[in-house]
Amino acid sequence: MDKIPSVNLADFISGDADRKQQFVNQIGAAYEEIGFVALSGHFLSDELIENLYAEVKNFFDLPIDTKNKYEIEGIGGQRGYTSFGKERAKGRKEGDLKEFWHFGQYVEDNPILEAEYPPNVIVEELAKFNEIGKETFKMLEKTAKYVLRALALYLDLEETYFDFPIKNGNSILRPIHYPPIENEPKNAERAAAHGDINLITLLMGAQGKGLQVQNHEGSWIDAVAQPDELMINVGDMLSRHTNNKLKSTIHRVTNPPKELWKTSRYSIPFFMHPKSDTKLDVLESCFDEEHPKLFDDITAGDYLNERLVELGLIKK
Repeated sequence: MDKIPSVNLADFISGDADRKQQFVNQIGAAYEEIGFVALSGHFLSDELIENLYAEVKNFFDLPIDTKNKYEIEGIGGQRGYTSFGKERAKGRKEGDLKEFWHFGQYVEDNPILEAEYPPNVIVEELAKFNEIGKETFKMLEKTAKYVLRALALYLDLEETYFDFPIKNGNSILRPIHYPPIENEPKNAERAAAHGDINLITLLMGAQGKGLQVQNHEGSWIDAVAQPDELMINVGDMLSRHTNNKLKSTIHRVTNPPKELWKTSRYSIPFFMHPKSDTKLDVLESCFDEEHPKLFDDITAGDYLNERLVELGLIKK
């Protein structure tokens, strides 16, 4: 496969059984073959997207000392600000050329989970930053729920199979700023080759070149979405749960040509996580004698902790 397939969520929620099944078939096949789709028909309005980018740029334009006061120690970067170069890809010594912010779950009717998750961090200097972030989080979470419903049907599961695990799940909205490159990077990229940890990732800001996906032949292909599309990919949790039937594909954000070094890049992924106690055991329907079980049983929380250690965000 040498390009990312496009699908329209409006087909799935149209009420037309044939269109719904066509969407299920299309997204399932794409996730088996390449692990990525470009999706239109999501729940983000143009106005919300415009407002979010404005607020994100306002935050990253704040003085470094101001941003640094929102970097919270001891929580593995799960909320608030993470400064430039702190995160690295698994197996890399060099930090990625980025800084980012994390909005986390807005827990409803579950005091236990509310106590488990770190609270969201309020930016005092920007009146609308947190409000716009919360609205975006909710619309992306809603979009992700319907994508997972389609995948449940593709896997011959009950349509709402993922609904309970993701309700109040440990999901993250991450506005990322890749600042202008001042000097020749030494073995560092804006985001080195990696796979995502979570169930699925919904990415805003893939309209320009930079994001690349590695296909099964090992070739890197550009993943460029249309202005009305989100790029959505399978994460390692879902790949593990399906015994690699659905593929978590390695991807990266390359450095721009030298003539564009002085420009910033922004992208905003939403990482859909289940609740921490969710079992990621391989689905019984996804292994047999010809397809042996590839992964040990583990919970989402334990798996996330393992990966945050590998990324250098928390210590053992």
